[in-house]
Amino acid sequence: MGAVTDTRPGPWRRLWRAASPRATRGQVLAGVLCAALGFGVVVQVRQTDTSGLADLRETDLVRILDDTTERGDRLAGEVQDLEATRRELTEGSDRAAAAEQAAAARAQEYGLLAGTLPAHGPGIVATVTDPGAALRSTNLIQLVQELRDSGAEGIQVGQTRVVAQTAFADGSGGVLVDGRLERSPYVVTVIGDPSTLATALDIPGGVRETLRSAGADLDVQQRPGDDGVSLTALHAVSAPQYARPASPQQ
Repeated sequence: MGAVTDTRPGPWRRLWRAASPRATRGQVLAGVLCAALGFGVVVQVRQTDTSGLADLRETDLVRILDDTTERGDRLAGEVQDLEATRRELTEGSDRAAAAEQAAAARAQEYGLLAGTLPAHGPGIVATVTDPGAALRSTNLIQLVQELRDSGAEGIQVGQTRVVAQTAFADGSGGVLVDGRLERSPYVVTVIGDPSTLATALDIPGGVRETLRSAGADLDVQQRPGDDGVSLTALHAVSAPQYARPASPQQ
């Protein structure tokens, strides 16, 4: 008689099988539903990202591409200027004079950005006429934000210089800009590339159409070259009450 082989699993193998998780039909179905839901979310996100551009005409897409290219070129030029300044400060023979000159130039740039210095340069003058006095502060905020996104280097609304901290609020018969009541017609003076700024305000579904739906009209005049535009209103900067310079360890 030959030897009989016991094919039954040993006690450790039986214990391992008993402890191993087994997928039930409900778990499999839930996994399939989660995968389908995830796929649907990805498709919806991709459609949302492209729907805004898919509805635009070819000429509008070309404008947006040109604006993006111009912004990239402008940023590349700024990078080159900063690198040249760094080389002067680190490699120049007269480092003290170079540092003083760079500090003065930087202070002037910050003054222009902070609105504490008058500014002049090419740009546009956008006039918003609101005969029904139906314009709201949100409309001006959208206008200013679109201009900032288009590379505006300085903005003035009426007699008020617009900076990062500028507040807009609805007022009686107009819009309060940093507490000053501005009324129609709202004259918005902007320094920047005239063509880029004007194009941004004419994007389909953008600022011009929003203002028109509110009963207002927008007129844009480009001022290129040396004539340009001037920002004469200044922003009064107050000393910070709570903020203090942080040490490098903080």
